[in-house]
Amino acid sequence: MKKLAHPAAQIGLAAIGGIVFGSVVGEWAADLKFIGDLFIRLIQMSIVPLVMASVIVATGSMAGAGTGKIAFRTFKWMIGFSVVAAVLAWVLSSILQPGAGMVFTQQLDPSLEESASKALGWQDTLLNFVSTNVFSAMSTATMVPIIVFSLLFGIALRSHITKTGNTQVLSFMDQIQQIVLTMIRLVMVIAPVGVFCLLAALAGDVGFSVVSTALSYLGTTLLGVLILFALFVVVVTMRTRLSPWKLPSKLTEQTAVAVTTTSSAVTFPTVLRNTVEKVGVSQKVANFTLSIGLTMGSYGAVLNYMIVVMFLAQAGNIDLSLGQIVLGMGLAVLLNMGTITVPGGFPVVAMFLATSLDLPFEAVGLLIAVDWFAGIFRTFLNVNGDTFVAMLVADADGEIDRDVYNGTKVVVAEEIDLDEYSEVMDRADRAD
Repeated sequence: MKKLAHPAAQIGLAAIGGIVFGSVVGEWAADLKFIGDLFIRLIQMSIVPLVMASVIVATGSMAGAGTGKIAFRTFKWMIGFSVVAAVLAWVLSSILQPGAGMVFTQQLDPSLEESASKALGWQDTLLNFVSTNVFSAMSTATMVPIIVFSLLFGIALRSHITKTGNTQVLSFMDQIQQIVLTMIRLVMVIAPVGVFCLLAALAGDVGFSVVSTALSYLGTTLLGVLILFALFVVVVTMRTRLSPWKLPSKLTEQTAVAVTTTSSAVTFPTVLRNTVEKVGVSQKVANFTLSIGLTMGSYGAVLNYMIVVMFLAQAGNIDLSLGQIVLGMGLAVLLNMGTITVPGGFPVVAMFLATSLDLPFEAVGLLIAVDWFAGIFRTFLNVNGDTFVAMLVADADGEIDRDVYNGTKVVVAEEIDLDEYSEVMDRADRAD
C-alpha cells in the first residue's frame, strides 16, 4: 500500500486504467478529454513565471564569473549531446532503413503544406530568439525569448546587487519561485485523474492499430532513445562517480509524468523538484540548467527530427547528399532550440524539414498519425537528459550533495539560501 501512495505509481495505474477504459467504452471516452486538457492547462499556466523566476534567481545569485562558467558548461553539454543525437539518428536510419518500402494511405491535411511554406527560415528563427515585447512572448509562452530576457535581467540584477547591496528584487523573485512551486504541488494532486482522462480519450478515439503501419519508424526512434539514454548514464557515472543503480528510483516520478503527458513543459516542475530533492543538485544549478534545458535540451526531439528526414528520403527513394545530411542535422539541432517559436508543433516541423530539403511530404501523414507514440520516446529522453546535464554541470563545481543522492539526507526544493550563493560561487571560481 505504501508503494501505491507514491505519485509515480498512481500516475502509472491511472495511465493503464485510462487505456483500458477508453478501449472498452470507445468513442464516448473522448468526452473526458476536457478534464485532461484542464489538468495540462493548470500546469502550463505556471511554466512562464516558474521559468522566469528560476533563471533570474539563478543568474542574479551568482557572483564573479560563476554565471558565465555555468552557462558555458550547460551549453557545451547540451549542444554536444544534441550533435551526438543527430549523428546517431543518421547512423541508425542508414542501417535500419525505416522508410524503405513504406506504404502510406493517410490523407495529408492541405493546410499543413501552407503552414510549412510560412515556417520561419533559420535566420528568422534565430532572430526570434529575442522578442521586441517580452510581455507578448509571455502571453504566448514563447520560451526562448523569455529565457533570453530572464538571463539578461538576472545579469543586470547581479550587477545592481554588487553596486548597491540591495537584494530585495532577488528575494522577491525567490519568493515567486517558491510560491509557484507550491502551487504546482497542489495541482499535481489531481495528476492521476488528468492522465486517466487523457489516455482514455486517446484510446477511445484513435486506438492503437495505427502503430502497426509505422513500427519501423517507431522502433528506430525507440532504439535511438535507449542508446542515448545509456550514453547519458555512462558519461554521468564516469564524471560524477555516483552509483548508476540509484538512478531509476530518482527518475521514476518525472518519467511517469513525461510519458503520460508527452510534454517537457508539463514535466518541468517535477524535474526541477526531483533534481534538487532526489539527485542532490544544488538549487541554483538546477534553476539555471533545467530552465535552459526546457528549450535547448530536447535531445529526443533532435534524434526524432533527423529520423524524420531520413524516413522521408527513404520513403521517396531519394539518396541524400552529404551536404543535405549535414543540413538536416543542423536543422534538427536548430529546431530543437527554436521549436516553441514554430507554430503548430510536430506536423509543421515535419513539413518544414520536408520542404527545406526537397523531400516528398506525402508520408508526413503517417508520421503525424503515430506522433503521440514517438512523443513518448522524445519526452522520456528530453526530461531525463536535462537531469543528467544538470548533474554534469553541478559536478564540475562540487554542487552535487552526495548525501542527498545516496538517500542519507533530505532537502526541500523551495528552501533556497540566497545568502550562501555568492560565497559558494566564489569558492567555485577559485577552484577552477
